[in-house]
Amino acid sequence: MYYTLKNAGFSDIDSFNRPRAFNFIYKKNDNSFTPAFKLSDGLIDKITLDVLCAARQGSGSVTSPVFGPAKSWSQFHWRGSAKEATPGDSLAFHIIGINAAGVETTLYTVDSTVKDKDISAISAVQYPYLKLDMYNEDKVNGTPYQLRYWRLNYTPQPEGAIAPNILFQMKDTVDQGELINFKVAFKNISPSVFDSAMKLRVTITDNNNLPHVIDLPKGKVLAAGDTLTVQYQIDTKNYPGNNTLFVDVNPNNDQPEQTHFNNVLFKDFYVKPDNYNPLLDVTFDGVHILNKDIVASKPHIYIKLKDESRFLALNDTSLFRVQVRYPDNTLHSYNFGDTMRFNPANLGSGENSASIDFTPYFPMDGDYELIVSSKDVVGNNAGALEYHVMFSVINKPMISNLLNYPNPFTTSTAFVFTVTGTEIPQNIRIQILTISGKVVREITKDELGPIHIGRNITDFKWDGTDSYGQKLANGVYLYRVLTNLNGQSLEKYKADGDKTDKYFTRGYGKMVIIR
Repeated sequence: MYYTLKNAGFSDIDSFNRPRAFNFIYKKNDNSFTPAFKLSDGLIDKITLDVLCAARQGSGSVTSPVFGPAKSWSQFHWRGSAKEATPGDSLAFHIIGINAAGVETTLYTVDSTVKDKDISAISAVQYPYLKLDMYNEDKVNGTPYQLRYWRLNYTPQPEGAIAPNILFQMKDTVDQGELINFKVAFKNISPSVFDSAMKLRVTITDNNNLPHVIDLPKGKVLAAGDTLTVQYQIDTKNYPGNNTLFVDVNPNNDQPEQTHFNNVLFKDFYVKPDNYNPLLDVTFDGVHILNKDIVASKPHIYIKLKDESRFLALNDTSLFRVQVRYPDNTLHSYNFGDTMRFNPANLGSGENSASIDFTPYFPMDGDYELIVSSKDVVGNNAGALEYHVMFSVINKPMISNLLNYPNPFTTSTAFVFTVTGTEIPQNIRIQILTISGKVVREITKDELGPIHIGRNITDFKWDGTDSYGQKLANGVYLYRVLTNLNGQSLEKYKADGDKTDKYFTRGYGKMVIIR
């Protein structure tokens, strides 16, 4: 309105800096007429504007709004009277058809003698819209014909509308990966039936202003007054940030309808982005090893990835990459199969964690390096760097000198030793002896607790009692380890720089009890 008035000559329109009224008179499409305007001082002041307007007398026309769209056309009716009828007066009605492209064609001309006209022969498919034009001519008195009414009878196309007052369901703020259950009602508010099943379309415009168009399955055929439910479950995994949902029922006029503006709905929703890194944990045979620790040549490497998201399940093998660098410096990449088994996350368990059971075989002695990279569903890496750990493999079964710690001890002591090879000894015992060689306590494999290839610190802590539970006296005691693997005792393992031999004499070590 502002630009229309200003372009028509209302030059003082920008003076509206307070509430006030105005009169403005101009002639459309005629620059020869000088526009006139007048503004009030306040909002309730009376203003009068007198302008001399040159008018052409003798003829004129009246045009109706556009009627339709119609399923079929029926009748045209009009009634009216002449105010000052004189010879030479002329009156005619034009029935104008408008096709789907907006092209107008005069279909009938009706003179003043015909007040009711059958127009059922007009094809509503070819001309879904009609409009009326009345032409007047009175060159003597210049008085137009007084039209009392004109009307068109027709069967209208159906009309539907989004009806959130009947049903609307949608959360507007969710975590990334959370599902949004969207529902809204659409009602046929006309007495006509839609021709076929309703076409439905949903468009999500994401945080980068990119539209994602989803064509939903068609709804039912809507009878007069009937309602259908438009529903869609939005997976917010790929929609972090601010988004807009656009719902369009009967898009692109898939079937004829009176209007379309009330078929659409816009709704903003926000998805809280998942910016948290997942946690990676790696164990060898249940142990968190240190760099260059000894492991079995056939270890069970358990790789676990845990994410805080309650909705984005870690259920894709592409989230992991596992590589091993061999002693000859070759890099081996592993795929999922017999050697590597993927265990996807189960959100129903209360924890979003996936794991890999990796059971390789390393036949070559030497130093290896395990490299693991992982990420969550939205691409957050488990740490800024890949997971790297060096480990050593010695295929020959051996056991190192067994030390107790602390030594001397007062209340209890644990045992420390290293085992190499592919499997742990079938039998391992620790004997505690007096200086004279009498066995006072024998600690079995079952008492020692879990033993694995590599460095071991026993869960078992000997409290300085004999086989009967009696406390041994203060003093020096001897101990030794006895092993058996497939009927053979394990040879002694000695690491580079190992200086423990000075604490042993013929395979016996010393410990001291001080209470």
